[in-house]
Amino acid sequence: MLDSNDDFLPAQEAFQYDIQENTDGTLTLAWEIAPEYYLYRKRLAIEGSGGDLGDIRYPTGTVIHDEFFGESEVFYNHAEILINPGNATALELTWQGCADAGLCYPPQMATVDFSGAPTKSAPSTVNNVTPVSGPDGGQGELATDQSLTQQLASSGLLLNLAVFFGLGLLLVFTPCVLPMIPILSTVIVGNQAGRGRAFALSGVYVVTMAITYSLLGVAAALAGANLQAMLQAPVFIILVAVVFVLLALSMFGLYELQLPAFLRDRLASVSNRQEGGSLVGAAAMGVVAALLASPCMTAPLAGALIYIADTGNGVLGGLALLALGLGMGTPLIALATVGSGFLPRPGKWMDSVKAAFGFILLCTTVYFLERILDDALVLALWGALTLALGLSLLHIARVVSETTPLRSLAASAGVVTMFWGALMMTGAAAGGIQPWQPLKAFVATGSDSRASEEQHAAFESFNSVGDLDRALAEAGANGQWTLVDFYADWCVSCKIIEEEVFGDTAVVSALSDMQLLRADVTANDSLDQELMKHLEVVGPPTILIIGPDGQEYRTQRTTGEVSAEVFLQRLTQARQS
Repeated sequence: MLDSNDDFLPAQEAFQYDIQENTDGTLTLAWEIAPEYYLYRKRLAIEGSGGDLGDIRYPTGTVIHDEFFGESEVFYNHAEILINPGNATALELTWQGCADAGLCYPPQMATVDFSGAPTKSAPSTVNNVTPVSGPDGGQGELATDQSLTQQLASSGLLLNLAVFFGLGLLLVFTPCVLPMIPILSTVIVGNQAGRGRAFALSGVYVVTMAITYSLLGVAAALAGANLQAMLQAPVFIILVAVVFVLLALSMFGLYELQLPAFLRDRLASVSNRQEGGSLVGAAAMGVVAALLASPCMTAPLAGALIYIADTGNGVLGGLALLALGLGMGTPLIALATVGSGFLPRPGKWMDSVKAAFGFILLCTTVYFLERILDDALVLALWGALTLALGLSLLHIARVVSETTPLRSLAASAGVVTMFWGALMMTGAAAGGIQPWQPLKAFVATGSDSRASEEQHAAFESFNSVGDLDRALAEAGANGQWTLVDFYADWCVSCKIIEEEVFGDTAVVSALSDMQLLRADVTANDSLDQELMKHLEVVGPPTILIIGPDGQEYRTQRTTGEVSAEVFLQRLTQARQS
């Protein structure tokens, strides 16, 4: 763990310079260095832009010994450097300094004319980490979340809504949307809705979901809160899990979920006119679906939230999120409406279908509990659920009166399912975590474990902005690149990236010479929030690639889930620039 210390001046205040033209045609670069801070002589570089410089005369500094660079010559308080401009038209400056208290800053860079004014707009600096927007270090290309933020700021309302609606369509088959399918199916099939009624129910469900999704995003962004952390608190997840279990037990026919009598009587006349289910119920489930979708971090969501937070324009940002939610939900309306037309007439088959949706709801429950429970306990839950499914299949085989292929198939499937569920629970008891390899914990040897660790990227933890500054300075001194990963235990996509990206052999090899830092923002405390605010990180998973000069390659920033192949492409683009 890196030491934490945030009581330091920003680099631009600790080290200030001024350039003066002398009567003999030379230049004087004068540094004003804050008390108890110093500049490294060997990290101070001056080059000509547009031509070559002549002689450069440095003053004599003070030799010190520090933990970063050993014996070093440094400048305290004030230093004047005499420069012969030769045929150059501007100066390219690079410098790096530290504080006596122990913090060492990342290298800083600037290109200035002979009056000290920047010759071009410098990249914006976020607490000493300088984002570079293009792979060549230029400003011509933006990261996905940045481009969407700019899209909101510069385009017309209708175009913005169309763009975000289209982005919502692209998110249909992501983990954000898939949990909505069993919920909507429960509303439609569980209430035996026809095609027309299915369209109305799914429409109310999706519109309510989109409105709730939008309001949550606007409220969180304007309040400066982390939307993911708000909706991933253990209390919230447990509450949602309890609701899902109650819904599942109702699907199994253990009881009928009913409103209190005084409300049920008032709504009776309305409900009687609503064939195939209650619009009020569909709207309520839409709210639940929005709560489940909001924590999923994607580039479109990040772009909209950054825009709202930066500008305070909750109206435009909210409409963008509304369009995004409607785009996510439109295919669900089509699926529910068309699918309902293929359902046979109501009968006993509905009890089996409702039971199947009960299992789907329980699977969804375990899926969300994965964010807060130990991996071995999660495997045990999957095992118990698989055992219950196997028992249900055996029950179906017993109640079938005649010997038919269906009976044999149900019995065989039940036995196999129960056997696998037992293996999963046995593996969980031994500390296993993988549903498809439940007994791996029994066969793994010490050498296998060490080999597995070697084939996985190893990260060093840090907590604050000061921690990051120190780590980047050390990496910069060694000419080393840095990768910063924002992670949280409740972030499902983070765990997928951990397994499929940082466990990929090609990725591990590509990262072998880089400094790997991880910010665990599970707690979402004040340090976490400050760190994410300084680096413009909306939430995990987010991956930053930072060069030896302390500059982040912003275009190659990853927000949301990513494959190993795409990540390697971004890493290669940054390092080859």
